[in-house]
Amino acid sequence: MEINLKKASLIKRYKRFLADITLENGSDCTIHVANTGAMTGCAVPDDAVWYSTSDNLKRKYPFSWELTQTQKNHFICVNTIRANQLAEHAILNGTIAELQGFKALNREVKYGEENSKIDFHLLDKDGRETFIEVKSVTLLEENQGYFPDAVTLRGQKHLRELIAMAEKGHRAVLLFAILHSGINDIKPAEHIDAKYTKLLREASQQGVEIIAYKAIFQKEENSFIINLANKAPVIL
Repeated sequence: MEINLKKASLIKRYKRFLADITLENGSDCTIHVANTGAMTGCAVPDDAVWYSTSDNLKRKYPFSWELTQTQKNHFICVNTIRANQLAEHAILNGTIAELQGFKALNREVKYGEENSKIDFHLLDKDGRETFIEVKSVTLLEENQGYFPDAVTLRGQKHLRELIAMAEKGHRAVLLFAILHSGINDIKPAEHIDAKYTKLLREASQQGVEIIAYKAIFQKEENSFIINLANKAPVIL
């Protein structure tokens, strides 16, 4: 996936969906942040911000924060919308070997008993259903990648739904999209959300497939090419 981006410097993030930046011309402005998480380590003042520009003239904030370039020169995709786009691209182009052989792919399908939507629903030629939940991984602490970066009731619900699908005989998959160039493997963040960690381990025991793929960032002249490319270990 290729995205046209421009560079700025972060002043601060606030109100969850907003951040102030300094543009390359020296002026300050406010941009949109499509990330509801804590963004721990992804929003340090003076880090480089790479932003996209919307052509929707009705938007109050036309710029969107896409990537952080840290002072250690790590690249982090902070726009959580991109995780599903990257995952879909990797499924369709055959990169994710575990998710091939389907005849139909559907997005945002309602399912389960807790009023949920699954990110992707695959149907194979024999009629077997595969339910895929995608999670974006951006938390790096002491050279270790973790998920989640904050207590996630929504994430806990998704694990319960996946467990229920596996119990019904369907294929259930949790796909971690590692969107931080400094992360090479991930662990559940038990020190942040012990309940999520317990559910994740239970899900693995109940037949939910847990896989992770890492994004590769390639800088071009006026854009970045980002793709999920390499499988990574999940340490439970």
